[in-house]
Amino acid sequence: MKLGRVIRETPDGAEIRLVAIDIDADLATDLRAAEGRRLRRAGATTEAAKAISGVYFPSSLTAALGAGQEFLRRVEQAIDEPDEKAVLPLGGLKWAPAIDPPAMLDFAAFEQHLVNAHARGKKELGDVFYERPVYYKMDPNTVIGHDDVVPWASESSYMDYELELGLVVGTEGSDLEPATAQEHLLGVTVLNDFTARDVQAREMPSGFGPAKGKDFATALGPWVTTLDELDINDLTMVARVNGEEWSRGSTSTLTWSIGELLAYASRSGKLVPGEVIGTGTVGLGCGLELYKSLQPGDVVELEIEGIGLLRNTIGKQTGSFWQPSPKQRTASPTLPPRPTRSRT
Repeated sequence: MKLGRVIRETPDGAEIRLVAIDIDADLATDLRAAEGRRLRRAGATTEAAKAISGVYFPSSLTAALGAGQEFLRRVEQAIDEPDEKAVLPLGGLKWAPAIDPPAMLDFAAFEQHLVNAHARGKKELGDVFYERPVYYKMDPNTVIGHDDVVPWASESSYMDYELELGLVVGTEGSDLEPATAQEHLLGVTVLNDFTARDVQAREMPSGFGPAKGKDFATALGPWVTTLDELDINDLTMVARVNGEEWSRGSTSTLTWSIGELLAYASRSGKLVPGEVIGTGTVGLGCGLELYKSLQPGDVVELEIEGIGLLRNTIGKQTGSFWQPSPKQRTASPTLPPRPTRSRT
């Protein structure tokens, strides 16, 4: 099953609609329209059908997941009982981000990528990578979708893509075990963690995670593919820029398994429906590792086997923007004396 979100013109104006995608037929089913028509055939009034179909198929995939298995049951019903007036050709659809995540985090689970990136800075990858799957928090407010333009990050002259698998949480879970954690996933999507490398390089010595070097845009799409359709542990991953292949890798090269990533993310915390978790960049899956960078107008395509192709165009460089002025060092340590322990 493939689930996405598209922007449709309706009598009430532009709306985001959840769709089920049939790749072989090159069609998408507007799930709200299909459910409303089914309810009316069963005797519901127009007003009731509109209200009920909107509850199960809102514009938010995260909200829809709140209905649990009933949401998926109704999706399957719409697929099994096709309604030609609710079916749309894929060509010409305007795609919204595949998921509207309430939270996002990104791991660094591919050893080769980190070894390569550290080598660029003439550094060796530290032991912490081998001791635990590290991650940083992402900004869910700047998510973009398939065919959207990527805003150029302010201050940057070195824009980059990152080829990643996105894990979409379907059901809540805390303190999970790796062997069963994958049961909490709805499915997977393609994730492009766009990065302003020069901004990132200036931020990271602070000891905090990346901020303005990452937060300007993360692309998700084109849709979410449920786990019953593929083996996510061995998927080919490809990146192309202006039609030229730049990167090729596989999820089989993950150092930390997907179960381990989910278990660690849920430790002393909680995974929630709609949350997106990135695996991190596959080895040689970004321009930094290839001594290449993106330019305005470049078309970046990320494709993962069995999921789909996510395409975005790099926007124009920004003009003026506010830049903080450096502050003077004024503070010196004011720590109290370290307590001493008496020996007894």
